[in-house]
Amino acid sequence: MIAKLNEELAAALNATGEGELEVVDPLTQRTCFLVDGEIHRRAMDALRRQEEHDAIAEGIRQMEVGEGEPLDEAFADIRSRLGFSQER
Repeated sequence: MIAKLNEELAAALNATGEGELEVVDPLTQRTCFLVDGEIHRRAMDALRRQEEHDAIAEGIRQMEVGEGEPLDEAFADIRSRLGFSQER
């Protein structure tokens, strides 16, 4: 959904220059931030990269301590779930 800012919010956002604008929903008291779309996209990309890095690091840690599933068993499980032949 895309909503248009009212004049008060637009003026407040423009007054911040390149920064963000903190707004509070008067009904729920929920705090939100209005930021430039490009800044938001870059922040979300950075967050995804960090989460992927953390997941890979956790997988490596598990592998190093002998946790997890051997690769051939993992592939067999994937083939079974997808309904493929168990042949290699």
